[in-house]
Amino acid sequence: MPPTQEIPSSSGGEDTCPICGGAGYLREDVPVGHPHFGKLVACRCTQTQLEERRLSDLRAVSNLDSLARHTFDSFKPDLDLSPEQRTSLRLAYEAARAFAEKPQGWLMLLGEFGCGKTHLAAAIANEQVARGQPALFVVVPDLLDHLRATYSPHNPTTYDERFDQVRNAPLLILDDLGTQYSTEWAQEKLFQIFNYRYNARLPTVITSNIDLGAIDIRIKSRLMDPELGDICLILAPDFRSGGAHQTTSELSSLDLHEDQTFDNFSLREKELNAEQVASLQQAFLFSRNYAKNPEDWLLLAGGYGCGKTHLAAAIANERVGQGQPALFVVVPDLLDHLRATYAPNSSIPYDQRLGEIRNASLLVLDDLGTQSATPWAQEKLYQIFNHRYNARLPTVITATDDIDAIEERLKSRLLDRARCTNLFVNAPSYRGSEARVWQRPGRRTASRRR
Repeated sequence: MPPTQEIPSSSGGEDTCPICGGAGYLREDVPVGHPHFGKLVACRCTQTQLEERRLSDLRAVSNLDSLARHTFDSFKPDLDLSPEQRTSLRLAYEAARAFAEKPQGWLMLLGEFGCGKTHLAAAIANEQVARGQPALFVVVPDLLDHLRATYSPHNPTTYDERFDQVRNAPLLILDDLGTQYSTEWAQEKLFQIFNYRYNARLPTVITSNIDLGAIDIRIKSRLMDPELGDICLILAPDFRSGGAHQTTSELSSLDLHEDQTFDNFSLREKELNAEQVASLQQAFLFSRNYAKNPEDWLLLAGGYGCGKTHLAAAIANERVGQGQPALFVVVPDLLDHLRATYAPNSSIPYDQRLGEIRNASLLVLDDLGTQSATPWAQEKLYQIFNHRYNARLPTVITATDDIDAIEERLKSRLLDRARCTNLFVNAPSYRGSEARVWQRPGRRTASRRR
Protein backbone atom coordinates (compact mmCIF):
# COMPACT_ATOMS: atom_id res chain seq x y z
CA MET A 1 0.00 0.00 0.00
CA PRO A 2 1.22 3.54 -0.62
CA PRO A 3 2.37 5.38 2.48
CA THR A 4 0.07 7.99 4.00
CA GLN A 5 1.59 11.26 5.09
CA GLU A 6 0.66 11.97 8.70
CA ILE A 7 3.48 14.33 9.62
CA PRO A 8 3.08 18.07 9.07
CA SER A 9 5.01 19.11 6.03
CA SER A 10 7.08 22.19 5.55
CA SER A 11 5.56 24.65 3.16
CA GLY A 12 6.39 25.31 -0.44
CA GLY A 13 9.60 25.55 -2.40
CA GLU A 14 10.60 23.87 -5.64
CA ASP A 15 12.96 21.52 -3.80
CA THR A 16 10.34 20.34 -1.33
CA CYS A 17 9.77 16.60 -1.51
CA PRO A 18 6.39 15.90 -3.19
CA ILE A 19 5.91 12.82 -1.00
CA CYS A 20 6.61 14.01 2.53
CA GLY A 21 6.55 17.75 1.93
CA GLY A 22 9.96 18.09 3.53
CA ALA A 23 9.09 16.31 6.79
CA GLY A 24 11.45 13.47 5.92
CA TYR A 25 9.47 10.65 7.52
CA LEU A 26 6.09 8.98 6.93
CA ARG A 27 3.80 6.45 8.54
CA GLU A 28 2.76 3.55 6.37
CA ASP A 29 -0.93 2.98 5.72
CA VAL A 30 -1.17 -0.44 7.33
CA PRO A 31 -3.89 -2.03 9.49
CA VAL A 32 -3.76 -2.16 13.28
CA GLY A 33 -1.67 -5.12 14.40
CA HIS A 34 0.76 -4.89 11.47
CA PRO A 35 4.44 -4.82 12.61
CA HIS A 36 4.90 -1.42 10.93
CA PHE A 37 1.70 0.13 12.32
CA GLY A 38 2.44 3.52 13.88
CA LYS A 39 6.18 3.38 13.05
CA LEU A 40 7.97 6.11 11.16
CA VAL A 41 9.76 5.20 7.94
CA ALA A 42 12.19 7.40 6.06
CA CYS A 43 10.96 8.99 2.90
CA ARG A 44 12.92 8.43 -0.31
CA CYS A 45 14.45 11.87 -0.01
CA THR A 46 15.63 11.14 3.52
CA GLN A 47 16.94 7.71 2.51
CA THR A 48 18.94 9.35 -0.25
CA GLN A 49 20.41 11.87 2.19
CA LEU A 50 21.25 9.15 4.71
CA GLU A 51 22.94 7.06 2.02
CA GLU A 52 24.95 10.04 0.78
CA ARG A 53 26.05 10.79 4.34
CA ARG A 54 27.00 7.16 4.90
CA LEU A 55 29.06 7.04 1.69
CA SER A 56 30.70 10.35 2.57
CA ASP A 57 31.71 8.95 5.96
CA LEU A 58 33.10 5.83 4.32
CA ARG A 59 35.15 7.88 1.88
CA ALA A 60 36.52 9.97 4.74
CA VAL A 61 37.56 6.88 6.70
CA SER A 62 38.93 5.11 3.63
CA ASN A 63 41.18 7.99 2.51
CA LEU A 64 41.13 6.47 -0.97
CA ASP A 65 42.15 9.79 -2.51
CA SER A 66 45.76 9.09 -1.50
CA LEU A 67 45.52 5.65 -3.14
CA ALA A 68 43.89 6.78 -6.38
CA ARG A 69 47.01 5.85 -8.38
CA HIS A 70 46.73 2.21 -7.26
CA THR A 71 44.73 0.67 -10.10
CA PHE A 72 44.94 -2.57 -12.03
CA ASP A 73 46.25 -0.66 -15.05
CA SER A 74 49.20 0.70 -13.05
CA PHE A 75 50.07 -2.68 -11.54
CA LYS A 76 52.92 -4.60 -13.21
CA PRO A 77 52.57 -8.36 -12.58
CA ASP A 78 55.26 -9.47 -15.04
CA LEU A 79 58.47 -7.84 -13.84
CA ASP A 80 61.90 -9.48 -14.03
CA LEU A 81 61.40 -11.92 -11.16
CA SER A 82 62.16 -15.56 -10.54
CA PRO A 83 59.54 -17.97 -11.98
CA GLU A 84 58.11 -18.64 -8.50
CA GLN A 85 57.84 -14.94 -7.67
CA ARG A 86 56.34 -14.04 -11.04
CA THR A 87 53.78 -16.86 -10.83
CA SER A 88 52.69 -15.89 -7.33
CA LEU A 89 52.31 -12.25 -8.36
CA ARG A 90 50.35 -13.12 -11.50
CA LEU A 91 47.97 -15.41 -9.57
CA ALA A 92 47.33 -12.72 -6.94
CA TYR A 93 46.74 -10.12 -9.67
CA GLU A 94 44.20 -12.35 -11.46
CA ALA A 95 42.45 -13.23 -8.19
CA ALA A 96 42.15 -9.53 -7.30
CA ARG A 97 40.77 -8.62 -10.74
CA ALA A 98 38.22 -11.42 -10.55
CA PHE A 99 37.17 -10.28 -7.08
CA ALA A 100 36.79 -6.67 -8.29
CA GLU A 101 34.55 -7.87 -11.13
CA LYS A 102 32.28 -9.72 -8.73
CA PRO A 103 32.95 -9.16 -5.02
CA GLN A 104 31.94 -12.35 -3.26
CA GLY A 105 33.35 -14.13 -0.23
CA TRP A 106 36.75 -13.21 1.16
CA LEU A 107 40.15 -12.67 -0.44
CA MET A 108 43.36 -12.65 1.61
CA LEU A 109 46.63 -11.35 0.17
CA LEU A 110 49.73 -12.45 2.08
CA GLY A 111 53.21 -11.11 1.40
CA GLU A 112 56.06 -9.06 2.76
CA PHE A 113 56.68 -5.31 2.73
CA GLY A 114 56.30 -3.73 -0.69
CA CYS A 115 55.32 -6.89 -2.57
CA GLY A 116 52.19 -5.28 -4.09
CA LYS A 117 49.41 -6.59 -1.86
CA THR A 118 48.21 -3.14 -0.77
CA HIS A 119 48.27 -1.94 -4.40
CA LEU A 120 45.99 -4.83 -5.40
CA ALA A 121 43.66 -4.27 -2.45
CA ALA A 122 43.38 -0.56 -3.23
CA ALA A 123 42.82 -1.37 -6.92
CA ILE A 124 39.80 -3.46 -5.91
CA ALA A 125 38.40 -0.53 -3.90
CA ASN A 126 39.08 1.99 -6.68
CA GLU A 127 37.42 -0.31 -9.23
CA GLN A 128 34.29 -0.51 -7.10
CA VAL A 129 34.18 3.25 -6.51
CA ALA A 130 34.57 3.83 -10.26
CA ARG A 131 31.48 1.69 -10.77
CA GLY A 132 29.51 3.71 -8.24
CA GLN A 133 29.69 1.03 -5.58
CA PRO A 134 30.76 1.78 -1.99
CA ALA A 135 33.98 0.34 -0.58
CA LEU A 136 35.62 0.88 2.78
CA PHE A 137 39.42 0.66 2.62
CA VAL A 138 41.16 1.07 5.97
CA VAL A 139 44.49 0.13 7.53
CA VAL A 140 43.80 -2.02 10.59
CA PRO A 141 45.66 0.17 13.15
CA ASP A 142 43.85 3.22 11.74
CA LEU A 143 40.53 1.40 12.00
CA LEU A 144 41.11 0.78 15.70
CA ASP A 145 42.09 4.45 16.15
CA HIS A 146 38.84 5.51 14.46
CA LEU A 147 36.89 3.34 16.88
CA ARG A 148 38.80 4.68 19.91
CA ALA A 149 38.21 8.26 18.74
CA THR A 150 34.44 7.80 19.00
CA TYR A 151 34.78 7.61 22.81
CA SER A 152 35.62 11.31 22.79
CA PRO A 153 32.62 13.48 23.83
CA HIS A 154 33.52 15.88 21.01
CA ASN A 155 33.38 13.29 18.23
CA PRO A 156 30.31 13.82 15.98
CA THR A 157 30.11 10.07 15.26
CA THR A 158 29.15 7.65 18.00
CA TYR A 159 30.96 4.36 18.57
CA ASP A 160 27.89 2.36 17.54
CA GLU A 161 27.58 4.31 14.29
CA ARG A 162 31.23 3.88 13.37
CA PHE A 163 31.31 0.21 14.35
CA ASP A 164 28.16 -0.47 12.35
CA GLN A 165 29.66 1.27 9.30
CA VAL A 166 32.61 -1.09 9.41
CA ARG A 167 30.72 -4.29 10.14
CA ASN A 168 28.11 -3.67 7.45
CA ALA A 169 30.25 -2.07 4.74
CA PRO A 170 29.15 -3.58 1.40
CA LEU A 171 32.84 -4.20 0.69
CA LEU A 172 35.41 -4.00 3.49
CA ILE A 173 39.15 -3.95 2.77
CA LEU A 174 41.40 -4.35 5.80
CA ASP A 175 45.02 -3.52 5.05
CA ASP A 176 47.98 -4.70 7.15
CA LEU A 177 46.24 -7.08 9.53
CA GLY A 178 48.74 -7.99 12.24
CA THR A 179 50.48 -4.62 12.45
CA GLN A 180 48.08 -3.38 15.14
CA TYR A 181 48.98 -3.23 18.82
CA SER A 182 47.36 -6.43 20.09
CA THR A 183 45.58 -5.40 23.26
CA GLU A 184 42.65 -7.48 24.48
CA TRP A 185 40.32 -4.68 23.39
CA ALA A 186 41.80 -4.61 19.87
CA GLN A 187 41.58 -8.38 19.51
CA GLU A 188 37.97 -8.36 20.67
CA LYS A 189 36.94 -5.59 18.26
CA LEU A 190 38.59 -7.31 15.31
CA PHE A 191 37.00 -10.63 16.19
CA GLN A 192 33.56 -9.01 16.38
CA ILE A 193 34.06 -7.49 12.92
CA PHE A 194 35.39 -10.71 11.37
CA ASN A 195 32.77 -12.89 13.01
CA TYR A 196 29.89 -10.65 11.94
CA ARG A 197 31.04 -10.45 8.33
CA TYR A 198 31.81 -14.18 8.29
CA ASN A 199 28.31 -15.09 9.41
CA ALA A 200 26.74 -12.56 7.03
CA ARG A 201 29.04 -13.65 4.16
CA LEU A 202 29.91 -10.01 3.38
CA PRO A 203 32.66 -9.40 0.76
CA THR A 204 35.96 -8.74 2.53
CA VAL A 205 39.59 -8.30 1.44
CA ILE A 206 42.45 -8.68 3.92
CA THR A 207 46.16 -8.03 3.46
CA SER A 208 48.86 -9.10 5.91
CA ASN A 209 52.59 -9.67 6.13
CA ILE A 210 52.53 -12.06 9.07
CA ASP A 211 52.22 -15.81 9.22
CA LEU A 212 48.66 -17.08 9.66
CA GLY A 213 49.86 -18.95 12.74
CA ALA A 214 50.43 -15.61 14.50
CA ILE A 215 46.82 -14.44 13.95
CA ASP A 216 44.17 -14.82 16.63
CA ILE A 217 42.95 -18.42 16.30
CA ARG A 218 39.32 -17.27 16.19
CA ILE A 219 40.02 -15.04 13.19
CA LYS A 220 42.40 -17.54 11.57
CA SER A 221 39.72 -20.26 11.53
CA ARG A 222 37.43 -17.98 9.54
CA LEU A 223 40.14 -16.81 7.16
CA MET A 224 41.03 -20.40 6.31
CA ASP A 225 37.48 -21.53 5.51
CA PRO A 226 37.89 -22.77 1.89
CA GLU A 227 34.17 -22.33 1.22
CA LEU A 228 34.35 -18.62 1.90
CA GLY A 229 37.37 -17.37 -0.01
CA ASP A 230 40.93 -17.62 -1.28
CA ILE A 231 44.37 -16.99 0.21
CA CYS A 232 47.09 -15.74 -2.17
CA LEU A 233 50.73 -15.81 -1.09
CA ILE A 234 52.85 -13.23 -2.94
CA LEU A 235 56.55 -14.11 -3.07
CA ALA A 236 57.68 -10.97 -4.91
CA PRO A 237 60.39 -8.70 -3.43
CA ASP A 238 59.94 -5.15 -2.17
CA PHE A 239 58.96 -3.05 -5.22
CA ARG A 240 59.56 0.13 -3.23
CA SER A 241 63.27 -0.61 -3.44
CA GLY A 242 62.99 -0.82 -7.21
CA GLY A 243 61.72 -4.40 -7.49
CA ALA A 244 65.11 -5.50 -8.73
CA HIS A 245 65.71 -9.16 -9.26
CA GLN A 246 68.51 -9.86 -6.82
CA THR A 247 70.20 -13.24 -6.63
CA THR A 248 71.76 -12.74 -3.21
CA SER A 249 70.81 -10.98 0.01
CA GLU A 250 72.90 -9.10 2.52
CA LEU A 251 71.96 -11.90 4.92
CA SER A 252 73.59 -14.50 2.73
CA SER A 253 77.07 -15.83 3.47
CA LEU A 254 77.25 -17.58 0.11
CA ASP A 255 80.24 -15.48 -0.90
CA LEU A 256 82.29 -17.43 1.67
CA HIS A 257 81.38 -20.61 -0.23
CA GLU A 258 81.62 -19.34 -3.79
CA ASP A 259 84.29 -21.94 -4.63
CA GLN A 260 82.12 -24.86 -3.52
CA THR A 261 80.49 -26.20 -6.67
CA PHE A 262 79.48 -29.55 -8.08
CA ASP A 263 82.45 -29.49 -10.42
CA ASN A 264 85.02 -29.51 -7.61
CA PHE A 265 83.17 -31.85 -5.26
CA SER A 266 85.20 -34.98 -4.58
CA LEU A 267 83.53 -38.37 -4.18
CA ARG A 268 86.71 -39.58 -2.40
CA GLU A 269 86.71 -42.99 -4.11
CA LYS A 270 90.33 -43.68 -3.09
CA GLU A 271 89.77 -42.68 0.52
CA LEU A 272 86.45 -44.31 1.47
CA ASN A 273 84.99 -47.78 1.40
CA ALA A 274 82.30 -48.76 -1.11
CA GLU A 275 79.38 -48.09 1.23
CA GLN A 276 80.63 -44.62 2.12
CA VAL A 277 81.33 -43.74 -1.53
CA ALA A 278 77.81 -44.89 -2.47
CA SER A 279 76.31 -42.70 0.26
CA LEU A 280 78.31 -39.68 -0.91
CA GLN A 281 77.48 -40.32 -4.56
CA GLN A 282 73.75 -40.56 -3.84
CA ALA A 283 73.80 -37.21 -2.03
CA PHE A 284 75.84 -35.65 -4.85
CA LEU A 285 73.57 -36.83 -7.67
CA PHE A 286 70.36 -35.89 -5.91
CA SER A 287 71.70 -32.44 -4.94
CA ARG A 288 72.82 -31.72 -8.51
CA ASN A 289 69.37 -32.68 -9.87
CA TYR A 290 67.65 -30.68 -7.13
CA ALA A 291 69.62 -27.57 -8.14
CA LYS A 292 68.15 -27.73 -11.65
CA ASN A 293 64.58 -27.33 -10.41
CA PRO A 294 64.26 -27.02 -6.61
CA GLU A 295 60.99 -28.34 -5.22
CA ASP A 296 60.00 -28.94 -1.60
CA TRP A 297 62.71 -29.65 0.96
CA LEU A 298 66.06 -31.43 1.07
CA LEU A 299 67.77 -32.47 4.30
CA LEU A 300 71.48 -33.30 4.14
CA ALA A 301 72.50 -34.94 7.40
CA GLY A 302 75.86 -36.31 8.43
CA GLY A 303 78.86 -35.92 10.67
CA TYR A 304 81.17 -32.93 10.75
CA GLY A 305 83.23 -32.49 7.59
CA CYS A 306 81.36 -35.09 5.50
CA GLY A 307 80.67 -32.65 2.64
CA LYS A 308 77.04 -31.70 3.30
CA THR A 309 77.75 -27.95 3.47
CA HIS A 310 79.69 -28.16 0.19
CA LEU A 311 76.66 -29.76 -1.49
CA ALA A 312 74.25 -27.22 0.01
CA ALA A 313 76.45 -24.34 -1.14
CA ALA A 314 76.82 -25.94 -4.57
CA ILE A 315 73.01 -25.95 -4.92
CA ALA A 316 72.84 -22.25 -4.02
CA ASN A 317 75.78 -21.37 -6.30
CA GLU A 318 74.16 -23.28 -9.17
CA ARG A 319 70.92 -21.30 -8.78
CA VAL A 320 72.73 -17.98 -8.58
CA GLY A 321 74.69 -18.95 -11.69
CA GLN A 322 71.33 -19.43 -13.43
CA GLY A 323 70.30 -15.91 -12.40
CA GLN A 324 67.94 -17.16 -9.69
CA PRO A 325 67.91 -15.88 -6.08
CA ALA A 326 69.23 -17.98 -3.20
CA LEU A 327 69.67 -17.21 0.48
CA PHE A 328 72.43 -19.22 2.18
CA VAL A 329 72.74 -18.63 5.92
CA VAL A 330 74.15 -20.50 8.92
CA VAL A 331 71.37 -20.99 11.48
CA PRO A 332 73.08 -19.25 14.44
CA ASP A 333 73.88 -16.30 12.15
CA LEU A 334 70.24 -16.18 11.03
CA LEU A 335 69.09 -15.79 14.62
CA ASP A 336 71.71 -13.07 15.19
CA HIS A 337 70.33 -11.16 12.19
CA LEU A 338 66.85 -11.33 13.70
CA ARG A 339 68.07 -10.19 17.12
CA ALA A 340 69.89 -7.26 15.51
CA THR A 341 66.58 -5.79 14.33
CA TYR A 342 65.63 -5.09 17.95
CA ALA A 343 68.43 -2.52 18.22
CA PRO A 344 67.17 1.10 18.32
CA ASN A 345 69.48 2.04 15.45
CA SER A 346 68.46 -0.87 13.20
CA SER A 347 67.40 0.38 9.77
CA ILE A 348 65.41 -2.80 9.08
CA PRO A 349 62.32 -3.73 11.10
CA TYR A 350 62.03 -7.21 12.55
CA ASP A 351 58.99 -8.15 10.44
CA GLN A 352 60.79 -7.23 7.23
CA ARG A 353 63.86 -9.29 8.13
CA LEU A 354 61.79 -12.30 9.17
CA GLY A 355 59.72 -12.02 6.00
CA GLU A 356 62.82 -11.96 3.81
CA ILE A 357 63.89 -15.29 5.31
CA ARG A 358 60.49 -16.94 5.35
CA ASN A 359 59.71 -16.10 1.72
CA ALA A 360 63.14 -16.56 0.12
CA SER A 361 62.76 -18.29 -3.25
CA LEU A 362 65.42 -20.79 -2.18
CA LEU A 363 66.54 -20.91 1.45
CA VAL A 364 69.62 -22.88 2.51
CA LEU A 365 69.91 -23.30 6.29
CA ASP A 366 73.35 -24.57 7.25
CA ASP A 367 74.19 -26.27 10.55
CA LEU A 368 70.73 -26.70 12.04
CA GLY A 369 71.16 -27.83 15.62
CA THR A 370 74.22 -25.73 16.43
CA GLN A 371 72.15 -22.73 17.56
CA SER A 372 71.47 -21.86 21.18
CA ALA A 373 68.25 -23.69 22.05
CA THR A 374 66.49 -20.86 23.86
CA PRO A 375 62.67 -20.71 23.73
CA TRP A 376 62.94 -17.55 21.58
CA ALA A 377 65.29 -19.23 19.08
CA GLN A 378 63.08 -22.32 18.88
CA GLU A 379 60.00 -20.17 18.31
CA LYS A 380 61.63 -18.15 15.50
CA LEU A 381 62.88 -21.28 13.74
CA TYR A 382 59.46 -22.87 14.06
CA GLN A 383 57.82 -19.82 12.48
CA ILE A 384 60.22 -20.01 9.54
CA PHE A 385 59.90 -23.79 9.13
CA ASN A 386 56.12 -23.82 9.48
CA HIS A 387 55.60 -21.02 6.95
CA ARG A 388 57.87 -22.59 4.34
CA TYR A 389 56.44 -26.05 4.99
CA ASN A 390 52.86 -24.91 4.42
CA ALA A 391 53.81 -22.82 1.38
CA ARG A 392 56.02 -25.65 0.03
CA LEU A 393 58.90 -23.26 -0.61
CA PRO A 394 62.21 -24.86 -1.73
CA THR A 395 64.43 -25.29 1.32
CA VAL A 396 67.76 -27.05 1.90
CA ILE A 397 68.84 -27.89 5.44
CA THR A 398 72.11 -29.34 6.67
CA ALA A 399 72.21 -30.91 10.11
CA THR A 400 73.99 -33.37 12.30
CA ASP A 401 73.16 -37.03 11.85
CA ASP A 402 71.54 -36.96 15.31
CA ILE A 403 68.10 -35.92 14.06
CA ASP A 404 66.48 -36.83 17.37
CA ALA A 405 68.29 -33.90 18.99
CA ILE A 406 66.32 -31.43 16.81
CA GLU A 407 63.30 -29.74 18.38
CA GLU A 408 60.20 -31.89 17.93
CA ARG A 409 58.13 -29.43 15.88
CA LEU A 410 60.98 -28.96 13.41
CA LYS A 411 61.79 -32.65 13.29
CA SER A 412 58.19 -33.58 12.43
CA ARG A 413 58.41 -31.48 9.27
CA LEU A 414 61.88 -32.70 8.33
CA LEU A 415 60.75 -36.31 8.60
CA ASP A 416 57.68 -35.84 6.42
CA ARG A 417 58.86 -37.83 3.41
CA ALA A 418 56.06 -36.37 1.25
CA ARG A 419 57.64 -32.91 1.60
CA CYS A 420 61.27 -33.48 2.55
CA THR A 421 63.90 -35.81 1.04
CA ASN A 422 66.29 -37.05 3.74
CA LEU A 423 69.82 -37.91 2.65
CA PHE A 424 72.25 -39.21 5.27
CA VAL A 425 75.88 -38.88 4.22
CA ASN A 426 77.71 -41.85 5.70
CA ALA A 427 81.22 -40.50 5.26
CA PRO A 428 83.90 -39.46 7.76
CA SER A 429 85.38 -35.99 8.00
CA TYR A 430 87.34 -34.96 4.93
CA ARG A 431 91.10 -35.30 5.42
CA GLY A 432 92.41 -34.03 2.11
CA SER A 433 94.64 -31.08 1.30
CA GLU A 434 91.79 -28.61 1.74
CA ALA A 435 91.40 -29.58 5.40
CA ARG A 436 95.14 -29.24 6.03
CA VAL A 437 95.20 -25.75 4.46
CA TRP A 438 92.24 -24.64 6.56
CA GLN A 439 93.92 -25.76 9.79
CA ARG A 440 96.98 -23.55 9.33
CA PRO A 441 97.05 -20.82 12.00
CA GLY A 442 95.65 -17.49 10.81
CA ARG A 443 94.48 -18.88 7.49
CA ARG A 444 90.78 -18.60 6.61
CA THR A 445 89.26 -20.20 3.59
CA ALA A 446 85.84 -21.21 2.37
CA SER A 447 87.20 -24.59 1.29
CA ARG A 448 86.45 -26.11 4.64
CA ARG A 449 84.05 -29.03 4.38
CA ARG A 450 81.28 -29.66 6.84
